[in-house]
Amino acid sequence: MEENFLIEPIARIRTDFSEKFGIPRQSGLVNALSGRVVFEPEYRRAEAVRDLDGFSHLWLIWQFSACAGRKWSPTVRPPRLGGNRRVGVFASRSPFRPNHLGLSSVKLDGIDFGAEDGPVLLVSGIDMLDGTPVFDIKPYVPAYDCHPAAREGYTVLTKEHQVPVEFPQELLRLVPEDKRDALLGVLASDPRPGYDTEEKEYGVAFSGFNVRFRAGENGFLVTDVEKLPE
Repeated sequence: MEENFLIEPIARIRTDFSEKFGIPRQSGLVNALSGRVVFEPEYRRAEAVRDLDGFSHLWLIWQFSACAGRKWSPTVRPPRLGGNRRVGVFASRSPFRPNHLGLSSVKLDGIDFGAEDGPVLLVSGIDMLDGTPVFDIKPYVPAYDCHPAAREGYTVLTKEHQVPVEFPQELLRLVPEDKRDALLGVLASDPRPGYDTEEKEYGVAFSGFNVRFRAGENGFLVTDVEKLPE
């Protein structure tokens, strides 16, 4: 018998990313990236998050909303592997999966009970587009969720990938001080797909700015920081 299941967002996360390009490929990759989990009106209940502040990290179950409606494929090409190697979709974290569900482990920095739309969860280490729908929130429990002896598969080949970033001070000063570490982390983690190694200019939309940078043999050079239209 065919069954249909309906799930609806309980919250949306507010982040500094208005476009997909530049978002870290994994939660926790850039710890300075912060976000606000804002519950939908029906779930704005203080008792629903009672004792949550006893945990340091959370699991967020969410949707790759920018990919919703697109077809899935049984194999995908992880970008960091250069775009030439195919792996099974269930051996990847590709957004192009049957239900377009994402899973992120984020740090809980606090709960703002006094916010107008509160309680709001203040989190960091995020990897999500602004406005991403969140379907569920669960506490991260080290005794059950941490497996120190777990095998890493093909991710062992790319986990240490970092790129040197040269950010001229006169441009860096245009970025709010509390956003600079996060932006530097985004660039250093290399937002380009692994197969894109051309020496050309790119742009990342971050926190209301278009940050232009040029890729070269020795890393990235930031060339411009421009305020985006409101």
